[in-house]
Amino acid sequence: MSKILPGTKTTRMELLRLKNRMRLAERGHNLLKEKRDSLIMEFFNSIEEIKKTREEVDVALASAFSALTKTKMVMGPAEVVEFANASKVQADLRISTRSMMGVVVPVLSVEQHVPQLPYSLPDSSVQLDVMSTKFKEALKAVVRLAEIDSTVKRLAIEIERTKRRVSALETIVIPRLDATARYVKQALEEREREDFFRLKFLKEQMESES
Repeated sequence: MSKILPGTKTTRMELLRLKNRMRLAERGHNLLKEKRDSLIMEFFNSIEEIKKTREEVDVALASAFSALTKTKMVMGPAEVVEFANASKVQADLRISTRSMMGVVVPVLSVEQHVPQLPYSLPDSSVQLDVMSTKFKEALKAVVRLAEIDSTVKRLAIEIERTKRRVSALETIVIPRLDATARYVKQALEEREREDFFRLKFLKEQMESES
């Protein structure tokens, strides 16, 4: 049996207030259930996306390292290391946020800059450019994977938080408000019956004395 809210007054104003709180609690409960269901849908969509992106990362990295191996075969390992050390490539990671069903999730992007050509064209191979392009694509895929992975984790946390709030409303708040409202209503009805019989008794006494 649900406990009665402490300090409850058995008045009509109190009953009206409890009914208003019940309506608000039920409305909040419905909204939270909708939010929970939408979050779960977004969560599973993100899970599917993260699987797809992991596959893309695996393919991109395999392609990049394959290009590295070919470049070493064409130019020689020492030449590749020399060009890598001379490279001035910079990668800037930019982080912003967006809201997904009220959950703040990260938006990551990476910009890569080559201030100057790190090698002379006659001394280089076209394979070096291919390798560079492949690693750039792999980096973008890794950053995208990190973004989705963080989104999934934040959605999972918010889903659990929302589930707890829905459960608290279902098992504690709403039942307690309902029990308290019924208690007040019963007390008022009992008081009305007592007043009715008291007035009836007084009326009968007055009639018998007249």
